[in-house]
Amino acid sequence: MRNQYFNEEVFMGEIKKILVPIDFSPASPVLVPYVKTLGQKLGAEVHLFYVVRSLAYFGGFYVPHTSIQKFEDEILKGAERKMDDFVEDHFEDFPVQTHILTGDVAEEIINFAKKEGFDLILMGTHGRKGLDKVIFGSVAEKVVKGAPCPVLTINPYRKKD
Repeated sequence: MRNQYFNEEVFMGEIKKILVPIDFSPASPVLVPYVKTLGQKLGAEVHLFYVVRSLAYFGGFYVPHTSIQKFEDEILKGAERKMDDFVEDHFEDFPVQTHILTGDVAEEIINFAKKEGFDLILMGTHGRKGLDKVIFGSVAEKVVKGAPCPVLTINPYRKKD
């Protein structure tokens, strides 16, 4: 029976830009087959996205602003090298665009998706629980709640039965 509220042809035709936030953890490469399959099947542009956590909130401590800025610049350069290596290792045969920003991770993902008109966000989860979740929060949860488009989350640690 066909669902009268879901038209697969229309839905599949709407996904032309996919945003893939990564964090360079061991979970990031697990997303690659999903990214490539969806990108190919949908004929969509794939954009890899990394956010360097802003150190600006340390400005209240006695740390010279120039030191924080210098450190952030070094982190950005390191992130660019890491992104280049990630693309070379996992997307040599697949076209992707890359983006690196600084700020709050969830906010930057949401804002970038809105600004650039993404149709889908595909991201991994870390499955934090208890105190870890209270302390670190859940970027995926914040993105799901605030995203301007559908979000597909993948648990990279789930074992296939």
